[in-house]
Amino acid sequence: MERKGLEKRQIFEKLDEFQKNDLEYSSGRILGSMCTCAHPVAKEAYCKFLESNLGDPGLFEGTKTLEDAVITMLGELLGKKDIHGHVITGGTEANLMAMRAAKNYARQEKSIIHGEIIAPKSAHFSFKKAEDILGLKLKEAELDENYCIDLNSVKSLITDKTVAIVGVAGTTELGKIDPIKELSEICLEENIYLHVDAAFGGFLIPFLQDIGFKINDFGFNLPGVSSITIDPHKMGLAPIPTGCILFRDEKFLDVMSIETPYLTEKQQSTIVGTRTGASAAATWAIMKYMGWEGYTKLAKNAMEITNLLARGLVQNGFDLVSEPELNIVAFNLSGLTAKELAKYLDDKGWAVSVSSCPPAIRIVLMPHIRREHIEELLEDLKEIKETLI
Repeated sequence: MERKGLEKRQIFEKLDEFQKNDLEYSSGRILGSMCTCAHPVAKEAYCKFLESNLGDPGLFEGTKTLEDAVITMLGELLGKKDIHGHVITGGTEANLMAMRAAKNYARQEKSIIHGEIIAPKSAHFSFKKAEDILGLKLKEAELDENYCIDLNSVKSLITDKTVAIVGVAGTTELGKIDPIKELSEICLEENIYLHVDAAFGGFLIPFLQDIGFKINDFGFNLPGVSSITIDPHKMGLAPIPTGCILFRDEKFLDVMSIETPYLTEKQQSTIVGTRTGASAAATWAIMKYMGWEGYTKLAKNAMEITNLLARGLVQNGFDLVSEPELNIVAFNLSGLTAKELAKYLDDKGWAVSVSSCPPAIRIVLMPHIRREHIEELLEDLKEIKETLI
C-alpha cells in the first residue's frame, strides 16, 4: 500500500491492465463455464443494494422483504409456494447448508452422531467439502449406463447412519438428471432427508418441461424432497455470486439457527454471517424482468444451440458421450485423449473443460454462446481432425 493514495485515474488505468488478462463471456470463447453474462437489469439492481447486509436483517427490512419474495418465486417455480430459504453465494454454500441441516436434524430426531451421506459419483465436489467440514462420511453411489445415479447402488449403501441422500438435476459434467422421483420414494420409505442439487438445472428444467421437453421431475411437487439448491447466477442471469438454498419445512432452518446477541435477530442457517443483499435484489429484479416467457425463450434458445453443436459434431465424425439432456455436450475424437484435444482447442483460443466421468471435452452452451460461435468452433474442430489424419 502506498503511503499517499493514488489518483482515481491511475487506479483505473491499473485495473484496466489487470482486466485485459481476463477472458470475457461476450467473446463466445468461454465454453466450459456454467456462468454467463449478467443481465444489465440485474447488474443495476445489484449495485443499488451493495451496502445492504442480510446477515443483520433487522437493519435492512426492505432487502429482507426482497429476499423473501425471491424465495417465494423460486418455490412457485419448483413446485411449492410455501417454502423457506436464503439467497447466498452459490451452489457450494447451498449444498453445505443442506448437508448441515440434514446432519443436525438427524442428530436431533434420530440421535445419529456420526452421519453418512449418499451422493452419486457425478455429484458436485461440494459434497466432498461437506464430508471434510461437517464430519460426514460420503458414500458414492454408482452410475447407470446413462450416467445417472443407480438406484440399486443407493439402496445398498443405506445404513442406520444415513442422514441424507443427494440427487442431481443437471450434473456439472454432463447435465444429466437423476431419477429424483424414485429417490423421493426411497427417502419417504426410509425416512431419510433428500437434497436435490439443481444449481444448474433449476432455471432450465421447469421452462423446458413447459414447452414439451420430456424431463424428469425434481422439485417440491415430489413429497420426499427436503431441500433444493438453485443458482440464479447460472441460467438465471444474475451476477456472481448468487445462489439459493430452499427448504420444504422451516424445521430444517431451525436446527441450524445460531443466537447472535449483538445483532438485531438470530442468524438462521447460512454458512457466512455478513452476506450481501445485492444478490437478492438482483435476483428479484431479473426474475421480474424476464418473467416466465423470457426464461422459456432463453431455455429454448440454449437447447437449439446445443442441438446445433451436437449435430455438427456427429456429422464431422466426433463421438458424443450421450445425447444431451440439458445444454451441455460432451464428446471425444478417436485417437486423442480428451486432454490432448483440449490442448488443440486451447491453442485456437477456446476455453473448454474436460469431464472426468467419463473423460471427454465438455461444452456448456450458456446464453453468451451464439450460433456463429458454434459454427466457428465446428470449423476449428474439423481442421484439427483433418490435420491429425
